[in-house]
Amino acid sequence: MPSTILTDDGNHPIVVAIDKDKHSPSAVKWAVDHLVISNPALVLVHVRMKNSPNRRHEENLGKQDRAGLCMDEIKFEKNEVGANGAGQSSNRGLSDQDTHKVFTSFRAYSARKGIAVKEVVIEDISVSKGLLDYINSYRVTNIVLGASSRSTFSRKFWTHDVPTIVNKAAPDFCTVYVISKGKQQSVRPAAKALASSSARLPSSQPWSAARLSNYSEPEDVARSAYMRAEQNIGRSNASMDSVDVHTREPKNSYSRSSPSDAPLNRGSVDVTAQNLDFTQVSVNDSCSSSSSWEAEMNRLKLELRQTMDMYNTACKEAVSANQTAKELSQWKMEEASRFKQARISEEAALTIAETEKAKGRAAIEAAQKSQRLAEIEAKRRKYAELKARRETEEKNLALNDLSQNNIRYRKYTIEEIELTTKNFSNSEKIGEGGYGPVYKGRLDRTPVAIKVLRSDAAQGMQQFKQEVQVLGHMRHPNMVLLLGACPEYGCLVYEFMNNGSLEDRLFRKGNTPPIPWEIRFKIAAEIATGLLFLHQAKPEPLVHRDLKPGNILLDSNYACKISDVGLARLVPPSVADCVTQYHMTSAAGTFCYIDPEYQQTGKLGTKSDIYSLGVMLLQIITARPPMGLTHHVERAIENGTFADILDPTVPNWPVEEALHYAKLSLKCAELRKKDRPDLGSVILPELNRLKELGMSSMPSTGSSS
Repeated sequence: MPSTILTDDGNHPIVVAIDKDKHSPSAVKWAVDHLVISNPALVLVHVRMKNSPNRRHEENLGKQDRAGLCMDEIKFEKNEVGANGAGQSSNRGLSDQDTHKVFTSFRAYSARKGIAVKEVVIEDISVSKGLLDYINSYRVTNIVLGASSRSTFSRKFWTHDVPTIVNKAAPDFCTVYVISKGKQQSVRPAAKALASSSARLPSSQPWSAARLSNYSEPEDVARSAYMRAEQNIGRSNASMDSVDVHTREPKNSYSRSSPSDAPLNRGSVDVTAQNLDFTQVSVNDSCSSSSSWEAEMNRLKLELRQTMDMYNTACKEAVSANQTAKELSQWKMEEASRFKQARISEEAALTIAETEKAKGRAAIEAAQKSQRLAEIEAKRRKYAELKARRETEEKNLALNDLSQNNIRYRKYTIEEIELTTKNFSNSEKIGEGGYGPVYKGRLDRTPVAIKVLRSDAAQGMQQFKQEVQVLGHMRHPNMVLLLGACPEYGCLVYEFMNNGSLEDRLFRKGNTPPIPWEIRFKIAAEIATGLLFLHQAKPEPLVHRDLKPGNILLDSNYACKISDVGLARLVPPSVADCVTQYHMTSAAGTFCYIDPEYQQTGKLGTKSDIYSLGVMLLQIITARPPMGLTHHVERAIENGTFADILDPTVPNWPVEEALHYAKLSLKCAELRKKDRPDLGSVILPELNRLKELGMSSMPSTGSSS
């Protein structure tokens, strides 16, 4: 007789099937959070697999049924997963130590939650059979299982996992919960309440082949239907006749026995309380009268008639309900139509409101934009007025300074300059600098170059004043000659240099012929001579600050002259070779030629020009851009490929002399000022020596040059 498992207060505890898998902890936690509320009692069940299947289970089966059940068990044992989805092998089970470890993590959790936990270990040939036997034996009303660990694709084509089997084969009084990742995946509620412990449940078989199979075989369906019909007839006879019926199975009848090998017996009803005396009747007794069968048939006919009456009543109610449903559907459609009209009207009103709101926002934004534009225009106008006033003041100040210094230079009118430049035509334009464009012209029957101050040039008037002051006071063969100026419009008039700038000739602008190496050595010495003249100017030395090939001009005989002294600064003689506080501005030189120490510290000295001279000297012999030029030359000298870095357009370089020249140039381009050589005592003598070498070689190459 099965017994019911109860707690001390008479409640049914919650049973959770566990295993060593990932779903067991989430199943226990879900059961504690959702089921263990008023009754803090929990039963943890673990099924340990036996080493061999139960042979007694097969002995009571017929030959055909034994073969079918064996196939099912093979499938179950091969593919069945643990109570919480973990796979188990039927060949071997867990050891006692491993079984003990299964409960370890759950003990600590239940202790923290204050829950009384009972641990149960079952040994059986399969997990599902062990769980079903336990449910039937102890009348378990609620069981929680973890979901299968198989993939969705696997579960679609194979349903023999523990949650599926328990869902199908569990008795009607048991509710089965399947938990996956802490959430309820499925629930199969109990079909009826649990009867008292003294009555035997109709579905007393823990698991039969008909219930555990997928009901795919017709003979399984027939056997299952036969067994249910036989049980129903037995229960009907017991309730109507109140007799103790003992059923014997015919010899040729077959019914799959339960895994516990117990025969399929009918339940007995105790009727002694009614003081009745009945005779024991056997179902298959040949002496039983036919009247009992006729009574049974009459009773069944009466039940059939009653069933038909109930069916007719149900049909009438269904027709009435259908009519009511049609009326409700019609009313619902009318209400939906009215609601749709109301919604359309509301949407139209909202659309109109949104349109008006958008128009209002657009008008506000347009007004704000107009106001911002007006403010910006006012600020721009004010800035332009301030700029014009400042430029006018600077121009007047420069004119006053020029007039007070009594600098003698030829003053030209703007009409004369416009006439000779054809109103500053692009056809007469010969160059462009930071100061402004340069035009070719002819004044006083002399070819001239006219540099025009650009209106947006930074510190343009200051540069104009500086050039007039520097070039108006000094004359030198290697300094460009200032012929005159138009101070009102910032125009400077210089002597015209036929060969243009050194930069244009090195890079052969206009496809001009390359400069011979002899002339290049001569140009280098003349640049150093002109620079030394600036550094030795009286009463104070001058630092050019923008020395580069673009500011070196060449006449028809390749005589070079330094131009663009507008950035030149006066340096006291006592610190001419040291430093003074002149901070770099945006117009204080050209990138790649600016002294790095001056660029970092803002301290200016005459040796700041030596760095620019070193870079320019390397360009004279290599005809390469200044970016990274010192590094490339150093690598070529270290690798023994110096001859390859010389200008390839010149075929007859004196490599040894050019190497001395390059090493001197690299010293000039040292990063620290104190490491650079002196211009007058070291650099210029060596360049003059190379110039003399080149000039002595000119007769042999003079015809070609």
